[in-house]
Amino acid sequence: MHILLVEDDTQVGQFIADELLAAGHQCDYYGDGAAGLEAALSAPFDVIVVDRMLPQLDGLMLIERLRAGGDHTPALVLSALGEVDDRVRGLQSGADDYLVKPFAMAELLARLDVLHRRAAMAHAEAVTVLVVEDLSMHLLQQRVERQGREVSLQPREYKLLEYLMRHAGQVVTRAMLLEHVWGYHFDPQTNVIDVHVSRLRQKIDREFDRPLLATVRGAGYRLGDAAPQ
Repeated sequence: MHILLVEDDTQVGQFIADELLAAGHQCDYYGDGAAGLEAALSAPFDVIVVDRMLPQLDGLMLIERLRAGGDHTPALVLSALGEVDDRVRGLQSGADDYLVKPFAMAELLARLDVLHRRAAMAHAEAVTVLVVEDLSMHLLQQRVERQGREVSLQPREYKLLEYLMRHAGQVVTRAMLLEHVWGYHFDPQTNVIDVHVSRLRQKIDREFDRPLLATVRGAGYRLGDAAPQ
């Protein structure tokens, strides 16, 4: 994650920044609200961590200005003010979470991970059209087209293609398909995947010059950048 940290206590801020870096995240650290707001408006971040009481610009006001400008980056407030009214005020400002000082770093990391995953899921749900090269899936109409020509799919084929398109360019294993497309948490030892992949390949690749759906031998399948079979 790329995290924006705004904390005026140098000792606390540096500790958090070091721990975030140690956990594999990228962290931009600022010591006052005005600088933090400018940074938030200048570059995209996955999550914002902001102290409530900051010089030049209060942390809650920073979040309110971001929300007023249409920025919905997940934000977590850190504060020594832990009364119910304080937490409510923080959430009402537009913050997504509120953590009271002192806190355990493990809890902060866990909360940031939850905020990031929640935002990623919301973004995925907001997408209405999936596109992989010249193949498109219109989710609201449940229509699939390649090069402007409609491709007719059965319900299971549609669900299989949707999963592959949401993971375009990645190798998707049989276990992933069994769990997310068929709802199996075990391998039924059937050729059901092979049959459906073959049918899907016939429909989206057969009449076109460039194949999109590739079999990655010993691993699974990949949609996009496919090689001829």
